[in-house]
Amino acid sequence: MKTFVLPGTEITVPAVVTGVMRIQEKTDAEVRALYDASLAAGINFFDHADIYGSGVHGCEARFGEALRLTPSERAGITLQSKAGIVTDGPYFDFSYSHIIEAVNGSLAALRTDYLDILLLHRPDALVEPDEVAKAFSELEAAGKVRAFGVSNHTPAQIELLKRSVRQPLVVNQLQLSITHAPILTQGMAMNMNGLDQSISRDLGVLDYCRLHDITVQAWSPFQ
Repeated sequence: MKTFVLPGTEITVPAVVTGVMRIQEKTDAEVRALYDASLAAGINFFDHADIYGSGVHGCEARFGEALRLTPSERAGITLQSKAGIVTDGPYFDFSYSHIIEAVNGSLAALRTDYLDILLLHRPDALVEPDEVAKAFSELEAAGKVRAFGVSNHTPAQIELLKRSVRQPLVVNQLQLSITHAPILTQGMAMNMNGLDQSISRDLGVLDYCRLHDITVQAWSPFQ
């Protein structure tokens, strides 16, 4: 498996990540089998979110309960989770209090002391960047989060956060698959008449991320 150091961090990651959005109903043995198969393939990076599963932190709790990782096992993997979506609504909340509460809940569910990477899940139109900055700085200082990023964000939304956030935003997780590739096709179809795919709806997010050393993670690449 190809690996690389995630730009802006000291974290070495594989080129492929195991997503665990659908493990809620799996048995301990099935979760362990998925974990072991991932490691055997060279994939030691597991992607979570607080809203995955039934109830908040459902899949995170299933992962933590089934695996009960030892300190050495935990040190050998990368755990990423997301925060910012409130399912009782739904709506989006990047407030200081919500981010802190979400991360503490994820840590408890995963049975770990820290996340390697925390992503803001979907843009909060009412975000106060200073609150995000306060939360990120507190989480970093406490050793609860090593690196930070976003998901489903446009270049302008990232720039707004960067006005206050001092940590580098090292990841933008975006929907990308063979059947859903507008972040690629709109650039390829530029200046061509009659092609809807040449219309930019994301403000050139792929090029922006590449220019700013923000690693693009594809979500649902096989869906």
